[in-house]
Amino acid sequence: MIKQNILTGFLTGIAANIAGVLLYILLLSEADIDTTLKNAVANNYIGKIIALGAILNFVPFFVFLRKKQNYHARGVLLATVSVAVAVAIYKFV
Repeated sequence: MIKQNILTGFLTGIAANIAGVLLYILLLSEADIDTTLKNAVANNYIGKIIALGAILNFVPFFVFLRKKQNYHARGVLLATVSVAVAVAIYKFV
């Protein structure tokens, strides 16, 4: 049961991160999503966009904490740390 709650929180965190990236691109980019992502990869600033998208993880994290679903919140935190490690590996490799 605990592993399932952490997995649910992890998937929620990943989905919130993807939604944050898409929301950032839609609000602040003049080009469409595909063009923006291709330019970001070509110009090596995709990690910055992903990191800005991770800001949206605050919402489910604090919602889960307020509802006293600590293992769900732990999964969101695990997703955030995983994304940070993936961005760091991408940046330095």
